[in-house]
Amino acid sequence: MHRLITAQDGTFLVDLPIAQIGSALSHPSTLVWLDIQDPAEEDISLLRDVFGFHPLAIEDATRAHERPKVDAYGFTTPRHAEAPTQPPAAEHESENGEPHGAGKYYFAVFYTAAYSSEEDHVAIQAISLFIGSHYLVTVHQGPSQHIGETLARWQAPSGPLQHRIGALVYALFDAMVDDYFPIMDQIADRVEDLEGAIFERFDEGAIETIFGLKRDLLTLRRVVAPERDVINVLLRRDLPVFRSRDVVYFQDIYDHLVRVIDNIDTYRDLLSSALDSYLSLQSNRLNQIVKLLTIGSILLMSMALIAGIYGMNFKYMPELNQRWGYPWALGLMATISTVLIVVFRRRKWF
Repeated sequence: MHRLITAQDGTFLVDLPIAQIGSALSHPSTLVWLDIQDPAEEDISLLRDVFGFHPLAIEDATRAHERPKVDAYGFTTPRHAEAPTQPPAAEHESENGEPHGAGKYYFAVFYTAAYSSEEDHVAIQAISLFIGSHYLVTVHQGPSQHIGETLARWQAPSGPLQHRIGALVYALFDAMVDDYFPIMDQIADRVEDLEGAIFERFDEGAIETIFGLKRDLLTLRRVVAPERDVINVLLRRDLPVFRSRDVVYFQDIYDHLVRVIDNIDTYRDLLSSALDSYLSLQSNRLNQIVKLLTIGSILLMSMALIAGIYGMNFKYMPELNQRWGYPWALGLMATISTVLIVVFRRRKWF
């Protein structure tokens, strides 16, 4: 499934036939955006034969669990996440329809995140971007609401986006990064509820919630931290694909990512403290139980001492023939137990 959108002088053409890609790319003044969802074999052939993208970039775009990154292709010296100094020189199809190559372009991997209430965890989705001087190709598995939001924002007559690739890439990145903040708010609410479950009710199921939240934060940390490096590369002023006016927009995204990372680190520290508190409370409860059992054992031992003395099989014992011998033994047990309880209470052992 794919969508082809072109823009020229404020005029948008949406859902064009794929056969028109070659003619659209041949006009540098035309902005081309191709979105591919669930790429099939024919889509891979399109990226390879029509656009001329590098096989390694296509492989990274079509497989899951790729780390967020940005790579430069088509420059004089192949480099990873470095800023070339030569101006862009895109090459497209020749007159006979044979592809000449994609020219100079960047390949980036960025992640969206959403909280799944059904599975109670944070789900992430990768979006791969091929960024050229006047074209953008996005590849992703499954539907993505950010694509539609960015397209609507790009097409808005009075929208802030200008008709250039840098503004389009910024809008897509901004839509993905902005969705991190509601997730942070949900995690903050869950941490607050977790503190109540530990300190007010001591819910024994809180330990499972703690490790679930730590797993979600680790997942976010593994994608957000490399994304900050991606934006840092795009902030360099000597990138040929982006203009100097785009730098301030990417700086805004960079600041948002820094805030998200700070929030992740803060909540991880809070969860670590909550885990320590949970274990301390659990250990304290165990100590209280052991203390009560020990006190009970001491009381029973004192009673067993009296019962053991009067249970010895000797013929001559002073209290055996006394009328009040049995009540005396019970009273002696009660007295010793009362004295022990008073001593324990004064020492605040329970």
